[in-house]
Amino acid sequence: MRTIETTAKTADEAVEIALKELDVDRAEVEIDVISRGKAGILGIRSEPARVRVTLLEQPADVVTVTSEVLDHLISGLGVSAVASLRQAMKDDLGGPLFEIEGDDSGLLIGRRGETLRALQFIVKFIVSKRLETNANLMVDVEGYQERRYQALANLAEKVAQRVVSSGGSITLEPMPPNERRAIHMALAEHPTVTTESTGEGERRQVVVQLR
Repeated sequence: MRTIETTAKTADEAVEIALKELDVDRAEVEIDVISRGKAGILGIRSEPARVRVTLLEQPADVVTVTSEVLDHLISGLGVSAVASLRQAMKDDLGGPLFEIEGDDSGLLIGRRGETLRALQFIVKFIVSKRLETNANLMVDVEGYQERRYQALANLAEKVAQRVVSSGGSITLEPMPPNERRAIHMALAEHPTVTTESTGEGERRQVVVQLR
């Protein structure tokens, strides 16, 4: 498995340099942005962006098809953004993680991530239909999901502490399935509290209570 690191003014330019050097398309590599660089002031203390690009030995069908679907959807939406493979196999997902970056990428997040969740649902549905199997994959925009899941993990720990101190249960605000799952996973190994979901549809909530 060949890996190279490249630098440029922007991360996207560094990726393009790596792709040319490897003579491959984005669907054939895993991209890790080490540093987005710093513009500095009048060029002083500026730092180039640095990326690590790894050539996949045999791109899985789900990676290839997801790359094609994302490129088609982004082009159709008319936004200035590019999708890249961030991880070929995300351990807790059992599938690849794709990252969307670009000037208009924020438009694909939406209020509290609603647009991003809709985009991921559409991509997963199309890919699963094409491959005739349930495709495990994740689509993120500028690291939004990663930051959100970390924030939820921190929230879960704080709520668990309050439950232990008070001896009562705490019901969190309604959350979409992926965020409820993040709370459940964050407290799955907690020695004192446990979690369960309650309610129906969009009003489903996580309850944190003593074991």
